[in-house]
Amino acid sequence: MLSEQERKEIEAHARHYPNNRAVCIEALKIVQQHRGWVSNEGIADVAEALQMKPAELESVATFYNMIFRKPVGKHVILLCDSVSCWIMGYERLRQHLGDRLGIRPGQTTADGRFTLLPNVCLGACDHAPVMMVDDAHYQDLDPARIDQILASYQQEEEKSTDGNTADA
Repeated sequence: MLSEQERKEIEAHARHYPNNRAVCIEALKIVQQHRGWVSNEGIADVAEALQMKPAELESVATFYNMIFRKPVGKHVILLCDSVSCWIMGYERLRQHLGDRLGIRPGQTTADGRFTLLPNVCLGACDHAPVMMVDDAHYQDLDPARIDQILASYQQEEEKSTDGNTADA
């Protein structure tokens, strides 16, 4: 069942669309934002709210690669594997990320911190190679820059953990 917050957000978006079907991607993104991914239950919840068949929504969810249909890590790394990024060192960066995180594309680190996913295009071919971590876009990558980016996420988590400990 959709939470009250999820329902309110979906209804707010639905006001901008001509019909419920048109808001389905936004609705799935809202559920994912609140739950981390879109389970079969999430599909059923959104389908009921939008008066759609779950199979219709499933076809949208599996086509749109930014809807995660299985659990992902706290941070999702999308590594662009377009032609431009391949030419500019995708394979080397994929290997570096995999070694650094101890995972292959499609996997999540044992601590649940990162999921590494290939992505067809992130729209910055003039600054290849590129990746996204959650909603942040990183361009002109090399292994050293990737190490800095990953370290910044580690530091951010350590600060939030320290802050939570101090409040307890």
